[in-house]
Amino acid sequence: MARICDIYAKKTIMGAISMTWSLPTLTSSKLPRVNRYSGMAFATVNKDTATLGVKVTEGLGKLPKVVLTSSHGSEAELYLYGGCVTSWKVGSRDLLFVRPDAVFNGQKPISGGIPHCFPQFGPGPMQQHGFARNSDWSIVDSENVDGTPVITLELKDSPYSRSMWDYSFHALYKITLDKKTLSTELKITNTDKKPFSFTTALHTYFSASVSGASVKGLKGCKTLNKDPDPKNPIEGKEERDVVTYPGFVDCVYLGASNELYLDNGLGDIISIKNTNWPDAVLWNPHLTMEACYKDFVCVENAQIGNVDLEPENSWVATQQLSVG
Repeated sequence: MARICDIYAKKTIMGAISMTWSLPTLTSSKLPRVNRYSGMAFATVNKDTATLGVKVTEGLGKLPKVVLTSSHGSEAELYLYGGCVTSWKVGSRDLLFVRPDAVFNGQKPISGGIPHCFPQFGPGPMQQHGFARNSDWSIVDSENVDGTPVITLELKDSPYSRSMWDYSFHALYKITLDKKTLSTELKITNTDKKPFSFTTALHTYFSASVSGASVKGLKGCKTLNKDPDPKNPIEGKEERDVVTYPGFVDCVYLGASNELYLDNGLGDIISIKNTNWPDAVLWNPHLTMEACYKDFVCVENAQIGNVDLEPENSWVATQQLSVG
């Protein structure tokens, strides 16, 4: 019998969402289907979904979670809240990291995995890193291509987003899971009648042994080192072939290579490829987060400078994480 999960999303005054889960059973041989109506997302999952590798279920805090499973056995998990990928497993080890202080209450951004920073990276006129990471995304499409599950999420402007950034926009986020690769594509479209500007990043947390972790591919980049004063970063140039995390690290690399290599200190070399993410950020909080700083590093693909987008125009960037 098919399993159907209907997610009814209703905005509250503060932009939070209350979820009602309905689980009827039907017989169907069709691919997963998503219908859109009046701001609600209806995600349909049938009996083939497990083999097709896309499953909608209830996650921590009773938040809706999507589990992707490839025919090769790799697995990824993502939450519709924040459109946040929280797990990527190849074999038994999770290559992503979620902080032990992360909360799953639909109010605060999920601390870990691959959070979105949009339409603002870092501090600025609105809240830190914008609103995409604490907004509810919807499923608009899912498919399976030769054992590779693919799901596409969307985020549109709402009273909540407009309270901080008064523009109409449409964001599409496509996640693809292959044998040893997790790929994402982010597309931002200006659906307003006036131009807007934004900055953005994927704030990726990788599981790591911080004392043994290192990144290659940044030599020659212009740097903006936010240590010790994030409000007055020190300009410089990266001279090292291999960049490590010896203490507190918060550094922007402008004009970074489209492929970096992370040695996570746990025996894995992770290739971080991208298109149209021009910059990179390395971060580790060190003793300011004593409970867990030894267990992760952040290597973030970023767009530090403003993207100026005219009405009806789009900006697209991709990220491809691969483990050897």
